[in-house]
Amino acid sequence: MREDTPLIAAQGAALAALAWPGRARWSLPEPASRLARVAVVKGAVLALAGLAPHGASITPRVEPPSGAGLHTGGAYAVTRHPIYTGLLVAGAGVAVLRRRPEPLLAWGALVVVLDAKTRREERHLRERFGEEYARYQARTPRLVGLPHPRR
Repeated sequence: MREDTPLIAAQGAALAALAWPGRARWSLPEPASRLARVAVVKGAVLALAGLAPHGASITPRVEPPSGAGLHTGGAYAVTRHPIYTGLLVAGAGVAVLRRRPEPLLAWGALVVVLDAKTRREERHLRERFGEEYARYQARTPRLVGLPHPRR
């Protein structure tokens, strides 16, 4: 079994659990509902923008495919992980709109899983791209909206 197989399975399970069936358990004020809908759309747009430069070489694995280059433009100039960031933002919106505790817990699990995936992925990227990745890492936040880590 590859090192990232459990993470990929956990990511899929957390994403699927966002759609946990059942009726809403609480009401949601219209401003919160509007904000959650915006998060779904903006997160999806960011994730798709992160997918675009990969083309057919996209993979759920943490190790970049052989021959793949380092993407640093477009969505990757805003965050080192636009696909994951987009999934988290859109997932938060979905979880809030569901108005049930289970999707909120699923979103929390997704945060934990994607944090673990980004750390492993970045280790592989540092090994593959060396100083080029270190410079990119120094100027670009891991996830949008989070403080830039000090090295």
